[in-house]
Amino acid sequence: MKQPFELFIGLRYTRAKRRNHFISFISGTSIVGIALGVTALITVLSVMNGFENELRARILGMTSHAVINQAGRAIHDWQALAEIVDDSPHVVGSAPFIEGEGMVRRGQQLSGVLLRGIEPAAEAAISRISQHMLVGALEDLQAGEFSVVIGRHLAMAMGVVPGDTLDLMIPTANVTPAGVAPRFRRFSVVGVFEIGMYEYDRSLVLMHRRDAAALYRLGDAVNGLRVEFDDVYQAPYLARDLQASLPGFYQVSDWTRQHRNFFAAIQTEKRVMFIILSLIVAVAAFNIVSTLVMAVTDKQADIAILRTLGASPRSIMAVFMVNGTLIGVVGTLIGLAGGIALALNIETLVPAIESWLGRDLLADDVYYISNLPSDLVWADVIKIGLLSLGLGLISTLYPAWRAARVEPAEALRYE
Repeated sequence: MKQPFELFIGLRYTRAKRRNHFISFISGTSIVGIALGVTALITVLSVMNGFENELRARILGMTSHAVINQAGRAIHDWQALAEIVDDSPHVVGSAPFIEGEGMVRRGQQLSGVLLRGIEPAAEAAISRISQHMLVGALEDLQAGEFSVVIGRHLAMAMGVVPGDTLDLMIPTANVTPAGVAPRFRRFSVVGVFEIGMYEYDRSLVLMHRRDAAALYRLGDAVNGLRVEFDDVYQAPYLARDLQASLPGFYQVSDWTRQHRNFFAAIQTEKRVMFIILSLIVAVAAFNIVSTLVMAVTDKQADIAILRTLGASPRSIMAVFMVNGTLIGVVGTLIGLAGGIALALNIETLVPAIESWLGRDLLADDVYYISNLPSDLVWADVIKIGLLSLGLGLISTLYPAWRAARVEPAEALRYE
């Protein structure tokens, strides 16, 4: 198959030993810079994807895929509602809950908390908290015993261990002969969990639903139902279909709406990080401009000879575009290989580096995710590769245009 002479000469210029070693140095710098930028982009985005997946898994371990409530009012016929929900398609299970804010006290220590009354037997179907119990179990929450399960950080802050008691107050007034006082009850600690999210480990207090109902004087009513679907990523659509199938005025809120701001912030951070790291690739790619401008100056005599032999300005432009594009392609391929290899092995490389340094890079007493998760998304790899190749191609346009404008007579005057 006949090879176009523009491609042949462009590749020949790339392979040939340059007379100007500075041009070779700039070319090598461009390749290394593009490779490092692409590697950094792939690795950082993979780590951010891993952190997002890890946070999502931990959040969903404590929250449900969807919540059903009735405009802030208590639901009295929740058993009938639960039967309808459990029989709905794509629903794995449901569990009633009572939720409110309060304050716990032990000695001189006070802390605001989020109270949640649950059915221990049903909770396993819609949350993963039972898998994160450090001491005790959810089944230790027995109705009428007024016991609680708390997070590790709350236990440390209050200085309690299982078997100790906590005084719990809620912002609902009791009218007594001595005046108005907040409702108060003493609870015993029967378990401690650690989910790995400070928001929950520091503030969440679990108790039996009937104890919470007695505390809030709800009788047999609940605040709502927590629902688990068979596909967490289809929760927005399944929640909408579930709400349409329910009788009465019920609201169904899925987990993406409950944590919309949190995951929107992660997505914004990923976009900003992509733009910032893309500048590394851009700077390295535009080094190709310097390389080709110097190459055009160095090859003016060759350009003039090609023009006198009948080469068109477009052909001359194509020769130098091939020369510069090859630099971008080589740097991109090296960067893609390095980024993919690093992203796939970073979870094993970090422990090795920690062992070599003799210290933890992500200490578990400081960070709530003490490992460095990575999730390589091939769509990101393709996007980064195309970006790098595109920047490399754009960088060749101006030098190639200058090469096409070289006048043969002027270039050969002093040869």
